[in-house]
Amino acid sequence: MLRALAIRDVVLIERLDIDFQSGLSALTGETGAGKSILLDSLALALGARSDSGLVRAGAGQASVAAVFDLPSGHLAATILAEQGLDGGSELVLRRIVEANGRSRAFVNDQPASVGLMRQLGDALVEIHGQFESHSLLNPATHRAVLDAFGQLDNLTSQVRGGYALWRAAASARKQAEADLAKARAEEEELRFAVDELKKLAPQPGEEAQLAEKRALMMHAEKLAEGVNGALQTLTRPASVEGALRTACRQLEKVAEKAGGALAGAIQALERAAIEAEEGLAQIERLQSEIDLDPAHLEQVEERLFTLKQVARKHGVEVGQLADLAHRLENRLADLDGGGKGLARLAQAEAEARESYLKLARQLTVQRGKAAAKLDDAVARELAPLKLDKARFATMLEPLGEADWSETGMERVAFQVATNPGAAPGPLNKIASGGELSRFMLALKVVLAGISPVTSLVFDEVDSGIGGAVAAAVGERLKRLASSLQLLVVTHSPQVAAQADHHYRVAKAEAKGAMTTRIEPLDPENRIEEVARMLSGAEVTGEARQAAWRLMGRA
Repeated sequence: MLRALAIRDVVLIERLDIDFQSGLSALTGETGAGKSILLDSLALALGARSDSGLVRAGAGQASVAAVFDLPSGHLAATILAEQGLDGGSELVLRRIVEANGRSRAFVNDQPASVGLMRQLGDALVEIHGQFESHSLLNPATHRAVLDAFGQLDNLTSQVRGGYALWRAAASARKQAEADLAKARAEEEELRFAVDELKKLAPQPGEEAQLAEKRALMMHAEKLAEGVNGALQTLTRPASVEGALRTACRQLEKVAEKAGGALAGAIQALERAAIEAEEGLAQIERLQSEIDLDPAHLEQVEERLFTLKQVARKHGVEVGQLADLAHRLENRLADLDGGGKGLARLAQAEAEARESYLKLARQLTVQRGKAAAKLDDAVARELAPLKLDKARFATMLEPLGEADWSETGMERVAFQVATNPGAAPGPLNKIASGGELSRFMLALKVVLAGISPVTSLVFDEVDSGIGGAVAAAVGERLKRLASSLQLLVVTHSPQVAAQADHHYRVAKAEAKGAMTTRIEPLDPENRIEEVARMLSGAEVTGEARQAAWRLMGRA
């Protein structure tokens, strides 16, 4: 809930700090006292568009900070975590607007975008004025509101999953169709490529092996000369390895007499003999591999050239030819199989579609039941609000298959008819300003508890009404405030009398300039303010008695 609001240099407000409580809070005052400035300031902290005109004359900048207490697990905490911002049980939204119109936003004293501030604000507060846009006026929100009212989250989740599976199956089938059509159009080329690759029979790693063999064969004569020379040096007139071992044996015979002085030499000679034997073996192996036949070199070069040529033609590396051959053979097999794979995918798509339809039809039925309950509940709230001749209707419009989606097979819209016999239409097009506010109040009373917002602001919900109707509005606001923090800007004494907390907004002259201030009222001053609202400029004893009676019934 909104715990505090700090305003600096906004229009007529120089410095204002307000602490708010839970329950129903009424803000009253003379017309023009500055109540709208308070709401504009709060809206600014919630991410509304800034305006340099909000900066008080003579000030360099305006600032507003709104402090909220966050319930455990609230949506705002999730948003903060997703953005990597410090969270906790307290959230501070601060907005600064400079005289040149530039603005800055801060979330828990960390720089943030206005978009993030607006996202957090939407999760915490709804401000509803007579002529303002409201989320419930947007048909795009009506489906989600109805689903929440009907507690259909589990079923909507199943429909969403079923739709995703159906679309995935349809996509796979379409891709297979496209592949098969392309394969059929290129069948002759495909068969030629498969035959060519089958005859070529490329092997993994073959290019590297051929390149190495080619390098040996190109320098065969020089390699043979060097290798033969090395062998002759190491083996004639005697084997170097044999000489090392003979020397080692001779030293071993006299080692005891040397008292360990020959141990290192013997070990070194043994290592040298082993290394010499290994080196000799590798030279002999290379000698056996040297191929001096020019025809063999030509064959290797021709094989290497063919592999590279075929790889370039297919746009792959030589090392990928074996995998390409496998894939092309599979495509040809599908083609020869008459599209059996495509038939399997089409069957899977049909089954996924039927599964989605089954779930979506169940959702349609449940939405119909929830719509009837919602319409009945709202109707019961309309009569006491002097809207007894009005009718609220939740419309479910079936959609064509092309418009089916993860949200189901119908469009949901809240509509109203304010006169008997009139066709229902959109809320914001049919209802007047005063009627619209009361429709919103009725809806909010019925829908209490399904929205994440913790604070709700009504600006002159009582406009154009009085007497028993105003009292009924006050009673419903009181009831709604049992589950939400409610701030109500009102000119109705019946509404103000129902409040748990009462704030008076007034304009006064200070240092030659007009300023707006707000003060919480104690019980005695509350009676005085309600009496003023009843009688006008001159507060009479009768007005005070009437205010006391109203307060006594609150």
